[in-house]
Amino acid sequence: MEDEGYISAFRSFEGEVYENYIYEKLLRYAANEPRIKSFIIKGPHKHRTRAQSDALSVSWKGQIIYRARHKEIGEFDGLLFTDKELYFVEMTLVKSVSNLKKRLRKKRALLEVLFPRYNVKALLVLNEGATGTSDLPPYASVWLTKPYSARHILERLSSKSERAPMIRIESSKIAHAEELKVAAFKYYATLSWMLRSLRGKDPIDLEFFRRAATQRYHDIYTKVYVGYLAVEDFKILAPDLSWNGSNASRVVVAIEKDHSGGYFLTYFVRHSSKKLDNVVLGSGGSKVAKKDPFGITLTEMNHLDKVMDDTFLLTLEQHTKLENVLSKLTH
Repeated sequence: MEDEGYISAFRSFEGEVYENYIYEKLLRYAANEPRIKSFIIKGPHKHRTRAQSDALSVSWKGQIIYRARHKEIGEFDGLLFTDKELYFVEMTLVKSVSNLKKRLRKKRALLEVLFPRYNVKALLVLNEGATGTSDLPPYASVWLTKPYSARHILERLSSKSERAPMIRIESSKIAHAEELKVAAFKYYATLSWMLRSLRGKDPIDLEFFRRAATQRYHDIYTKVYVGYLAVEDFKILAPDLSWNGSNASRVVVAIEKDHSGGYFLTYFVRHSSKKLDNVVLGSGGSKVAKKDPFGITLTEMNHLDKVMDDTFLLTLEQHTKLENVLSKLTH
């Protein structure tokens, strides 16, 4: 029986093979489809360049990405342009697409900011049998492929079989990510503007929160920061948390969207310079997820340390009021 480590590694390998295989098919389709005016080239078809900040580019791994300063905040399997529409492509072997909604919202919102004149849509390429497709948003289209296995690819690679020569696609529609002009998007300046605008009223400015532009940025960041709680107050809300060895000076509070159309509060506890926990409170107690010490959320914490002064402190009374407000909202 194959061990779990091998199975996990093989699934990751199979997912990458599937993505590369579909991308090759997609290139040939795009080159010959009259409605498609241009498409981004990546992978082995693209000469390696350095990833750029505050711009679309192709990473050294061959992926189409968008970076804020030096942190990646968006990755796209493919980008196709028509006269009025921009399609971002998601190729995956997942058995259920229910958990893709948050990712789709984030990618669409980012592209809407970068390319405001285009109607941004999603194209999902999935295996037959994938569930949840009927619950996808109206902007998402689905193409289904026959059941796929990369077992034969692994066997060929393992046996060091002779490889077929690569066929490069030649087309006047080829576009290079780094040459595209995108609208200005200042990631951290926008983060500060959102924070200050939301706290313009007590506990938050609801009119600002519900604006389409605010919700678009909410999808990009996946959460919006609204202030912070004193550690002693948070201990009252989460008495089951362990604080051993913690140097946390405050607990940052943010609003997230849930999968059912509502909102909830999430908390960030920075115990040390590289140790950051994301805490969600529920009826069963506190759920803690450790954040990547080199991820974008930690750099957001560094930024908030500079801009979030004492005026952003939330009392327990304000916290309760905020919970009550959010419980009545939907997205």
